[in-house]
Amino acid sequence: MRRRRTSVRPAALAALLVLPLATACGGGGSTNEGKDTTTLTVLAAASLTDVFQQAKAAYEKEHPGVAVKFSFAGSQELAAQVRQGVPADALVTADTKTMDALAKETGEPAVIAKNRLTIATAPGNPKHLKGLSDLAKSDLKVVLAAPEVPVGRYGKQILDRQHVTVKPVSQEPNVRAVLSKVSLGEADAGLVYVTDATAAKGRVGTVAVPDAQNAVAAYPAATLKGSRHAAEADGFVKWLRGDEARGLLTAAGFQRP
Repeated sequence: MRRRRTSVRPAALAALLVLPLATACGGGGSTNEGKDTTTLTVLAAASLTDVFQQAKAAYEKEHPGVAVKFSFAGSQELAAQVRQGVPADALVTADTKTMDALAKETGEPAVIAKNRLTIATAPGNPKHLKGLSDLAKSDLKVVLAAPEVPVGRYGKQILDRQHVTVKPVSQEPNVRAVLSKVSLGEADAGLVYVTDATAAKGRVGTVAVPDAQNAVAAYPAATLKGSRHAAEADGFVKWLRGDEARGLLTAAGFQRP
């Protein structure tokens, strides 16, 4: 008994051929939106973590075609990433020294904010610290950032100028790690940026360092020459120097450049 052969009508065959083509062209809105959006990867100092989340929301609202993705770390780690060729579009460090050392990799940098140091303590300052000299007490557990980290280098500068010798229980890779040690009770005190202590309000106390004894941290921002989105990256860096970004930085406790 012969089987009956099934034939495909020309109209049905045409429909079957068109369907894969329509799918490949991305008829869904999400695919088209993805193509229309440029994602900028910005390498930024750890001390900018909180305020840059606000900056991200503000910038993306004004620039619907651009999404900003941050990668936060100590400035020395960010510099290593740039040298290793990690794909990124812009860089913001917590010191000019690190940025200047990357001159061949960046566009012209501009300082967008400044910062100062403070002593972070447990809430209520139970050890009754009064100033930098108290950090030398032998019964005090002090944590500092490593000297190759900008905040660690600034800390060493101000301690050396006051002839204060501190034997830290640990040296951390960035300022947020120092803050974490103090807030978790793993250290009695640490040197951090004013802005980080402000962001951790309620979790740490502070002892101010007088301006005459303090150091000023400058935050330069620059586009990276290896960026695949040079125009958008340049636009973001320019925005960081503008009034809206400056207002966010000031509200977070940063000083004007």
